[in-house]
Amino acid sequence: MRFALLLFILVPIIEMTVLIKVGSHIGALATIGLVLLTAILGVTIIRNQGLETALKAQEKMARGELPASEVAEGIMLIFAGLCLMMPGFITDAIGGLLLIPPLRRLFAAGLVVNFIASMVKKGSRWTSYSRYEYHGQGETIDGEYSKESKDDKDLIDKK
Repeated sequence: MRFALLLFILVPIIEMTVLIKVGSHIGALATIGLVLLTAILGVTIIRNQGLETALKAQEKMARGELPASEVAEGIMLIFAGLCLMMPGFITDAIGGLLLIPPLRRLFAAGLVVNFIASMVKKGSRWTSYSRYEYHGQGETIDGEYSKESKDDKDLIDKK
């Protein structure tokens, strides 16, 4: 919690310092233009990569696999989008790094590993089941199903 508060205070201060330094070298309008350009460019790239990641996740789910890495990459893309939309060059650099697919996959893999480790640490019974397998407890009821027509209902009602 303290770390988040520290980031919440430090990041804007660092961003303002960098913006002032850059603005003093290239001018205020050019600095504002660069900030707007990175935001527009970032949103465009995120839209394309986000769609690609969503399609990969759908393909994995259709095969009955868990799309954990795609979900983690989606979270990284959302974070990259937030960083690129914030005014400043430091957050733009962080967002830009997350738009590079190999780096994003590396961070996403770390996110998945940390999530699984925290689940195991907490003693969760979280396991993955294949698409057609269920290892639950309880009573299994065997039965048959057939579609009835109106004539069949009349016969049943007469009995």
